[in-house]
Amino acid sequence: MDLLNTLVDKGLRRELPTREEALAVLATSDDDVLDVVAAAGKVRRQWFGRRVKLNYLVNLKSGLCPEDCSYCSQRLGSSTGILKYSWLKPDEASKAAAAGLAGGAKRVCLVASGRGPTDRDVDRVAGTIKAIKEQNEGVEVCACLGLLSDGQAERLREAGADAYNHNLNTSEGTYGDITTTHTYADRVDTVNKAHAAGLSACSGLIAGMGESDEDLVDVVFSLRELDPDSVPVNFLIPVEGTPLAKEWNLTPQRCLRILAMVRFVCPDVEVRIAGGREVHLRTMQPLALHLANSIFLGDYLTTEGQAGQADLEMIADAGFVVEGSDEVTLPEHRTAAEGAGCGSHADAGCGSHADAGCGSGCGSHEDVCGTAAANEPRTDLVAVRRRGAGTDLAPNA
Repeated sequence: MDLLNTLVDKGLRRELPTREEALAVLATSDDDVLDVVAAAGKVRRQWFGRRVKLNYLVNLKSGLCPEDCSYCSQRLGSSTGILKYSWLKPDEASKAAAAGLAGGAKRVCLVASGRGPTDRDVDRVAGTIKAIKEQNEGVEVCACLGLLSDGQAERLREAGADAYNHNLNTSEGTYGDITTTHTYADRVDTVNKAHAAGLSACSGLIAGMGESDEDLVDVVFSLRELDPDSVPVNFLIPVEGTPLAKEWNLTPQRCLRILAMVRFVCPDVEVRIAGGREVHLRTMQPLALHLANSIFLGDYLTTEGQAGQADLEMIADAGFVVEGSDEVTLPEHRTAAEGAGCGSHADAGCGSHADAGCGSGCGSHEDVCGTAAANEPRTDLVAVRRRGAGTDLAPNA
């Protein structure tokens, strides 16, 4: 169709689509979903070949969050029954990270629930970054600690952090309906602080919270303007005990259209399938690899993910290869530029996160959902994490 040919041409030239074109992608029918995937797949292959970057989450501090993000199982007053624990020691975090790296992950994402870190917290995370980097040569480390105060991004950079994740999550117009304890502007400010400190900025969204197509396009266009290196796309997991537990709005086809739209708007940025891929995409996960060039390996912050070995087999069976630690994620024109971002920046973009932790805005999985073939809620696919960080059981990696 003419729309898809136009979008492919624009994507290969790194030209921004119009809002109308982005909305038209979301409005395509299920009958056309393979055509949409094939078109966006051409753009993905142009800039990233058949490589898939693996990221691994380490939940440094679980639950106990004072923020009220409606999508999050770690929110204020949560009754979700998730693991709750305070800060992991550096050696505990390093041990958890090693499991993911042994499974093929290239980047470790260190996440902590809360509104934002204190200076003492930054010191604590700096020690953890040092421990991980001393034991794993060449590893990338992304921090996701919530809203940053002045000077904290610089301190994380000095400690060895490569990237910082803080998601916008939804459009500015609907942000107040999702969270009241901080603002959309607060999130934008933190992404800008990460950029200014020389960290690779990672910022994404959560789909499936009841938003409109216009909201989805708004947030993705805002991300394009912020110019992060990586854009995690999370699909809401409606965890029982959260305000959005009944929001089962997504189908596999809808998820593929959303990922395709993100790829067309941000053609040369690292697009990551984050929270909710197992619950929402289910058996159609391999098709999503034609759109995104990055995923999380194993479990998420508070929920379980697909077995790590199953992830590796899926990538191989779909004809893709795991990106090596010696390979640069982003295209040369972005890594050669100063800065980083969706339009032309440097450094491989941050992971994102798993159960978008309240103030942390980590982009990935925490509460993510799906719908059955007959659009019935698949609550059977949502399992609270009971292994890995914060437990005595081996992690899933």
